[in-house]
Amino acid sequence: MASGFAQWGNDLYTGRRSYAIVAKRRAYFVVAAVLVVLSLGIIGVRIAGDGLNLGIEFRGGSEFTVSGVSDTSQQPALDAVAAVAPEEVPRVTSVGGSTVRVQTAQLSNAQVEQVATELAGAYGVDAGEVTSSYIGPTWGKDVSQKALVGLVVFLLLVSLVMTVYFRNWRMALAAVIALFHDLVVTVGIYALIGWEITPATVIGLLTILAYSIYDTVVVFDKVRENTAGVLDQTRSTYAERANLAVNQTLVRSINTSVVALLPVAGILFIGAFLLGAGTLRDIALALFVGMAVGAYSSVFLATPLEVELREREKPIRDHTAKVLALRAERTETSGDDEDAALAAAGVAAGSRQLQPGAHQGNKAQPRRRRPR
Repeated sequence: MASGFAQWGNDLYTGRRSYAIVAKRRAYFVVAAVLVVLSLGIIGVRIAGDGLNLGIEFRGGSEFTVSGVSDTSQQPALDAVAAVAPEEVPRVTSVGGSTVRVQTAQLSNAQVEQVATELAGAYGVDAGEVTSSYIGPTWGKDVSQKALVGLVVFLLLVSLVMTVYFRNWRMALAAVIALFHDLVVTVGIYALIGWEITPATVIGLLTILAYSIYDTVVVFDKVRENTAGVLDQTRSTYAERANLAVNQTLVRSINTSVVALLPVAGILFIGAFLLGAGTLRDIALALFVGMAVGAYSSVFLATPLEVELREREKPIRDHTAKVLALRAERTETSGDDEDAALAAAGVAAGSRQLQPGAHQGNKAQPRRRRPR
């Protein structure tokens, strides 16, 4: 099986096998647009309804932690809070197998002491096993503002660095659009599941942006290598050479994504099912969804979008028309349908000339005609 996967990867790199990713880019654009619209719709519905499930760090309030309990059910906590503040609806979660966390709106000092006493009695623990703290909403507001500023600065720096590195603003624009897609879809899935949004969630969202841009840069670097001097030859179009680059980096993207997702999936499982709510799972969910979506966007969105932007340029558009016209003429005169078949697959004819160390000269190689 391993040898078969290696052979598959080698065939992709040499061009003997190819997937028409760039040629079918309109379909992938539709998929991306649908995901973004659905995600925005879910977020909008959540905000219009009960709102996003913000953690106490963002909304502020009092928090109680009851340790060493034998029963982590929620009802004792609900009854304890109701005995002191009947109008309050607390959020009760279990952390591990012996700790209960209770969050309420801001309570007075007297109410905090009474709730702590009630919780100790409800769960049958000593008063010292119940700790309380107050978190002001200004702290969460400050975190949100800094996260937003960090996001804007990150996108600006990414755009600037990619424009300078690739000497092509279209690649920078395509990368930023892919990042926006990753961020919106991740937040949409998070809102759909309804898990609590904590500072760890924000950290996870910022982390996936770095992962996504890294994978995109690797693919773009291969695109730049394959498309160097593309206008000086007539064997393949810009889109075909870019498609070859995507296929050449496909195995690497799969391997990188699997290696990254496996430990995150383990953390997500442990945080969600073993350690209880609020432990690890908030950041793990953001990382897992973001990495998966980022791997998809770097292959099926970023490069096809860059090709779409480049083909709006007159030199690229004219060169593509010239290559296709010459290919059709050669096919008619020689009776050789090899170029047409390769073009239909989205691969440049003679793509094996793009292998490392192979000749990529300006002149087309002479072709032998088949005997009639």
